Amino acid sequence: MIKAFKQANKALLANPGRTLLTMLGIVIGIGTVILVLSAGAGFRSLINAQVDTLGSNTLFIQTRVPPTTKNRAATSGGAGDAFSGVVISSFKQRDLDEIKKLGNVVDDYGIVTGLAPASYRNNKKTLIYYGASAERFNIDRNTLSEGRFYTSSEDAGGAQVVLIGANVAKNLFAQDDPVGKLLRLGTLNFQVIGVYNPQGALGDDDIVYMPLNTAQKKMLGIDYMSVGIVQLQNINLADSTSEDIKTLMRHNHNITNPDKDDFIVQSQAQALDTFNTIFNGITYLLIAIAAISLIVGGVGIMNIMYVVVTERTSEIGLKKALGARESDILNEFLVEAVLVTVLGGIIGIAGGAFLGWVVSIIATSAHLAWTFSVPFYAIAIGFGVSAVIGISFGVFPARSAARMDPIEALRYE
Repeated sequence: MIKAFKQANKALLANPGRTLLTMLGIVIGIGTVILVLSAGAGFRSLINAQVDTLGSNTLFIQTRVPPTTKNRAATSGGAGDAFSGVVISSFKQRDLDEIKKLGNVVDDYGIVTGLAPASYRNNKKTLIYYGASAERFNIDRNTLSEGRFYTSSEDAGGAQVVLIGANVAKNLFAQDDPVGKLLRLGTLNFQVIGVYNPQGALGDDDIVYMPLNTAQKKMLGIDYMSVGIVQLQNINLADSTSEDIKTLMRHNHNITNPDKDDFIVQSQAQALDTFNTIFNGITYLLIAIAAISLIVGGVGIMNIMYVVVTERTSEIGLKKALGARESDILNEFLVEAVLVTVLGGIIGIAGGAFLGWVVSIIATSAHLAWTFSVPFYAIAIGFGVSAVIGISFGVFPARSAARMDPIEALRYE
């Protein structure tokens, strides 16, 4: 095997250009796999950071259109759900007030959202605004770079005050200090009392927050909410607490059939499970696409090895005439194929890790909580797949070389 390795190494170094082109498909395939797995690990760290913002001990309550209502909307010409024009207006503050009395609930708050043109001096932009009660600041962990949060009394009184994201401060206020300035949102003026720290693409950088009552009464003209956040004392009791919330809301909304629920109660763990299912599917799809490159690379290696066998037919005949066994010839060409793929795998692993690092730098510069890592199993997969491809696609030309008749091989020109 040592002699086979030396002979294979000598043959590869004799044609470096062909060797590099031969391993290119392996390099691209392995590099893509490493990049996908590295970026996936970074994206998971980002999602975990976003989850930590709310804390893992929270439940989400979200309004939804019951299936029967969707069907009626579709029959009458609507599209159902977001396009049906159906609005769920039964989720109100009394629901949250009663939920807060449940034994495992620490606190909760409601959210409404809207879209409005915003302006400061000559700077204009359409912004998403959220109305949330002051209890939000007892649950969420996002911090301010300057200013303060609004109070419960300001929420109850419908005060026209807002907290703005980092991008809103940058795009509308430029060099001015936003705190204390008036921001026109829709037809109303709001005093900016705080600016959030940058949170990245999945955070609140482009969002304006205001008191819930202000958003409901002065911006939207409604008395209901679309989303509720519930903080739990014991996350282990999340399932039972979720059932208690469902029972309470069905009673408040006069719902007797669970299939007609106009709300969804979901824990952070359930939301993460849903995300993981979707994300794993995307990851497998990308790896499958990379596998096509690996197969193409393997076929390329097999073709090149057949060419190499043809070029070295006389050499093979001479070696066999001097006493080389079929196993010696087989090992030499098989080692050569494996060496090409393993070298390609090493380059692919290094290249994929480098690209993963570049992605993490870009994500970090965008203020995303992105952690660069190359999982050990990704490296193991890289080496393993490289060796398997080398053996699988190298064995046929190697066997062809080993079975040559020495007399016929010596006559080959």
